[in-house]
Amino acid sequence: MTTGDPVVVDVPNGHHIGYVSLQGELVRLQMQKRKIKNDDEILRIYRKATEKDLEKWAEAKNREIPTLYRCKQIVEELGLKMKMSDIEYQADNSKATFYYSADERVDFRELIKVLAGEFRIRVEMRQISLRQEAGRIGGLGVCGRELCCSTWLVDFKNVSTSAARYQNLSLNPGKLSGQCGRLKCCLNYELDTYMDAIKDIPQIERPLQTESGPAKLQKTDIFRKMMWFSYNNENDWHSISCERVAEILEINAKGIKVFNLQVNEASDIEDLAAKSTRELELLDKKFSTGKKKRKSRNKSRNNSNSPQQTADSNRNQKANPAPSKQETAPQQTTPNQPGEPRRKKTETIETGIGINRPHHRLKETILLKDKAEINLIPINPEKKTKQA
Repeated sequence: MTTGDPVVVDVPNGHHIGYVSLQGELVRLQMQKRKIKNDDEILRIYRKATEKDLEKWAEAKNREIPTLYRCKQIVEELGLKMKMSDIEYQADNSKATFYYSADERVDFRELIKVLAGEFRIRVEMRQISLRQEAGRIGGLGVCGRELCCSTWLVDFKNVSTSAARYQNLSLNPGKLSGQCGRLKCCLNYELDTYMDAIKDIPQIERPLQTESGPAKLQKTDIFRKMMWFSYNNENDWHSISCERVAEILEINAKGIKVFNLQVNEASDIEDLAAKSTRELELLDKKFSTGKKKRKSRNKSRNNSNSPQQTADSNRNQKANPAPSKQETAPQQTTPNQPGEPRRKKTETIETGIGINRPHHRLKETILLKDKAEINLIPINPEKKTKQA
């Protein structure tokens, strides 16, 4: 027998089908958590469920929804102030449990007679709370996950509005209530953490007394240990630490007003201003010295590389002198004589292509827009030096 196997379980006046959820040492731990002793009445397992048992159970479950609709009609006919929420048939199809919720005590003796005569089964009426009803029906919470009461939550603890106040939540019933209409159970999950954090925050029973006017508390950040105050209900809020608030409370207890929320006396403002200017001057010096050092490094690099660069440039100039204007000037062509065929206009220009490599000769022809041709002939620097 493993986890997830269907089994037939002994119940009063019949049998029911369930699934194995835990095995081994986890069973003992779960029994300790639920405070169940071995001496208590524990349901006995008959055997592993067969296909025939599962088919019979499926037929019984198919009767639940039609029975629920018919039961609601009977309740309305009898005029009972109760809400039918769910019905569960036993696997042997001999008994049905009707779950309902009501604000007051209901006399349902007549209802039991009608239901037993119409459905030919034994009827059991069980009243449940609104939270148990939500757990049986199921659904999704605002967090996007399945409801805690329908998945793992078993013990329902009382949730009060003080849990929302400690967590600085707005007291909006639409946001704080769950599908059951009661306060959400998850409000208690982080309450202990907030209670520990609140211990270091001073309690403000009246506004802080300052020369700028009374300062009223507007907001408190529990985890950052910050509190926001405003003078004379102004829109501008001033944030100070909890330690500073405790210091102001001690001074006010002696009957002395502080200058403002930041400093105790007016002379302290000048000290703060001088301190801030010193910090700014230190920052300016820090960044200005860094820039000078970078420039000096660049200069040293340029100076170290300058002799080599000048030597290389001199060698290149001696080996490859620049062409003169006369040699690079285009040659003049004679005009066409009358009777001769029209010749293409060509211009030969000697360029510096291949100056660095005298042994390499290159010829290129570029077609201009006016369909003239320019022949690019590289210059041999050796010939130019001889002519000069």
